[in-house]
Amino acid sequence: MEPAVVARDLTKVYPTSTTGARALSGVSLSIPAGQVYGLIGRNGAGKTTFVRIGATQLMPTSGSMTVLGDDVVKDAGRVRQRIACVPQESRPLYFLNVDQLIYLYLKLRGMDRAEARRRTDAVLEELGLSAVGKQLVNQLSGGMRRRAMVAMVLASDAEVLYLDEPTTGLDPLARREVWGAIRRASQEHRTVLLTTHYLDEADALSARLALLEGGQVRLEGTPHDLRARVRHPYRVTVEGVLGLSELQSYGEVSEVSGGHLVFARESSARDLAIYALGKGARVSMGPVSLEDIFLQVVGRSIEEDGEGVATES
Repeated sequence: MEPAVVARDLTKVYPTSTTGARALSGVSLSIPAGQVYGLIGRNGAGKTTFVRIGATQLMPTSGSMTVLGDDVVKDAGRVRQRIACVPQESRPLYFLNVDQLIYLYLKLRGMDRAEARRRTDAVLEELGLSAVGKQLVNQLSGGMRRRAMVAMVLASDAEVLYLDEPTTGLDPLARREVWGAIRRASQEHRTVLLTTHYLDEADALSARLALLEGGQVRLEGTPHDLRARVRHPYRVTVEGVLGLSELQSYGEVSEVSGGHLVFARESSARDLAIYALGKGARVSMGPVSLEDIFLQVVGRSIEEDGEGVATES
């Protein structure tokens, strides 16, 4: 099966950048069809820029991107017919109620009345929005408006769905409902490009994912592949007085923001934690997670903002 989205040496420099810094710098990705593909990275990493180019909302500076075989610049009209997008900064039509918002969106995409009605009712139920279906969008909380926008796109018949930070501002139960709807879209063999800074979300949903940092792809593969890049099953983060030389005997050490990250066997991790605590250091320990891989590669937490090299994330 041909990939759904292919980016080749994709580069974007914003005109407002006085330093010439690149929001994307030579990004090449091949996104399989019919799967959830995650883009993870800090604010400013380039995730939203990538999505906006793929959604034909933004012109690349150089390089190319195709969606279902169509070039996003030369064939933008055909691309738009086959995609649906929840942008990071979404502004739904506030004078509609939730039911109307979804139903009219589906009608505008060319869906017949009966199918638009069926899909609207189904997605309202699936995402827990039935109780607010007749409520005006401008009366909803920010999180509920976000959920309505996600529902609108997931209800569509688009072959490729761009979901840019779809669960930002949602409570844990609402996040799980959105996760279920995303999984259903994948089971229908639709392609979902998901950007998120929630690493548990990326891990739970993505068949493959790419880590963006500074507009470049730093890692790409399945969540298992990314975790398997370290040899040891446990990690210890140490903040405080210990130096690199004191830590190297316990395992694989990386310098990170505020201290060190050590990957080790369980017994060595436990011994290091006890030793570091005795020296007055701040310590945390646990099994290796996707968050630890991110910390090792980038050198700082995904929650820390980027350095402002671009005007989009």
